[in-house]
Amino acid sequence: MNAEPYLADLGTRLRGLGLPEEHVRVTLADLGEHLAECGGVPEEEFGPLEEFARELAPAAGRTAPDTTRPDPDAETWRWTADTFVDEELLGRFGDEGWEVERVDALGRFVCRRDRDRPQRWEYRRELVTRGREGLDERLAPDGWEACGNWLVHAWFKRPRAASLGPAAELPTPPPPPTRHTFRSRRFYAALALAITALTASGITAAIHDGGNPASGLGFTTGLLAGGVLPLALVLATHLRRGRHPQK
Repeated sequence: MNAEPYLADLGTRLRGLGLPEEHVRVTLADLGEHLAECGGVPEEEFGPLEEFARELAPAAGRTAPDTTRPDPDAETWRWTADTFVDEELLGRFGDEGWEVERVDALGRFVCRRDRDRPQRWEYRRELVTRGREGLDERLAPDGWEACGNWLVHAWFKRPRAASLGPAAELPTPPPPPTRHTFRSRRFYAALALAITALTASGITAAIHDGGNPASGLGFTTGLLAGGVLPLALVLATHLRRGRHPQK
């Protein structure tokens, strides 16, 4: 079956929903390749055109969420993780229908999930040590939308409907996770390594100061107060928030 009429009408609808021209072009090309490979009928592969267009442009026609009161049509959840595991967890939770709306001031991912028609999402993380430098514009043609920043990282999201079609919708999503804080073994290993390095630095300072233990102790104490203790306080805060979920 000729898929061109379906794709042409879909492109017109996506443009009407506000998607950039380059984004529309790339999306239609991907869908066309998929249909050519599987030999499927567009309506059977992707569903009704109007519904599929809304899945591909989920933010169209939707105003910014009101964070001052809960959305009765969506579940909400906040969580945090260290940089060793956040990408893996974003992939897992995205497949469970969680859409990251933003990253709050405490570094937590603020997520929502539609109760009626939850959709799968995918994410990517970028290093932004020198600013974004047009990063948003470079990723936009492939459908990536910025969803948060924290320190030197920026996160982007896009719906998986463009590649999965109707399969991107979750008929029976799992319940919201009970945990809100995720720390990896590598995080704790790095923390232990930092403490060990600071202790070794204190011992070295004492040796160079004629074996005076007070010198090494003062040096190590200063480093701990300036570096490790704030890290420990942040960790304790996250663990406490993990035991007491934020609403």
